[in-house]
Amino acid sequence: MSAKTLFIFPGQGSQYPGIGGDICEHYSQAAEIYNRASEVAGFDIKTLSFSDPDNQINLTRYTQPVLLTHSVACLAVFNSLTDNKITPDYVAGHSLGEYSALVASGALSFEAALAAVIRRGELMSELGTGEMTAFSASLEEIQPLAEKYYCGIAGCNLPDQTVVGGSTDDLNRLEHQIQADFPRKRFARLKTEGAFHTYYMVTAAQQFRQKLDETSFNTANCRILSNYTGSWHDSDAESIRTKLFYQLFNPVLWHENLLCAHDTGIDRIIEFGGGIGTGETPAEKRPNLEGIIKKTFRRAEIKPEYHSVINCDTLKNTADALI
Repeated sequence: MSAKTLFIFPGQGSQYPGIGGDICEHYSQAAEIYNRASEVAGFDIKTLSFSDPDNQINLTRYTQPVLLTHSVACLAVFNSLTDNKITPDYVAGHSLGEYSALVASGALSFEAALAAVIRRGELMSELGTGEMTAFSASLEEIQPLAEKYYCGIAGCNLPDQTVVGGSTDDLNRLEHQIQADFPRKRFARLKTEGAFHTYYMVTAAQQFRQKLDETSFNTANCRILSNYTGSWHDSDAESIRTKLFYQLFNPVLWHENLLCAHDTGIDRIIEFGGGIGTGETPAEKRPNLEGIIKKTFRRAEIKPEYHSVINCDTLKNTADALI
């Protein structure tokens, strides 16, 4: 019996200068993806990703196409190395990563997804205000205080890790109260251009709706998890469009996504794209979502295998382990 496999894809925060340079140098499949991306984008995604000469990679309008392209390039090389023998039963992505998941499922072509995220990133950058803070607190603990200071819940990554968005002043006040009332609770201000996945993104979502309406969807070849509902996308295109619309100004229910996938009896999880850590080269990066995955399933009776495909080393190691 074949293993039940979940492909996952990270979102913003997993970009870095040099991303994708190694796989493009060694694999023609990756270079082809980057060439196609530049044609759609109208700018050189290779130069932006590999050397970032104008310090643009952390700007949302550029971060989003850079990460989508890297995730899809990693997936393309992996499929080539494994002769397309490892296919997902389920796919999921964190925030922006949901678009990479839709590509992996066949519901979106790479070109259609890239055009959509380019517009999404532009609107989030142009219309986004506010900031975001990650708290080591549960939703139940943080939500009443967040609302007291006009902040919105932006993401639920773990039972004890909740992301909040709001204006700079409101977040300052919220952090001050958390520090006073719960001195053991940690928090960290995130490097974003706005309070993503909160009511601060409503105007961006309203304008993004036109792009979603113009985007063609295909029949998916596997089940897709929705950040907005925490459960499965319906199969029809209009339902997927509406969930992506609501995703922009509602919390990312990532922990619920993982539990939903686990309930199906998944045997393994493979993460594609991105990278985090202090090292400067792709080889020194580690997977963005690995820590959340391990914390989510550390008490599970049967833990799914975890693999990553984020650079040349992990590509080879994962392909060798699975074929």
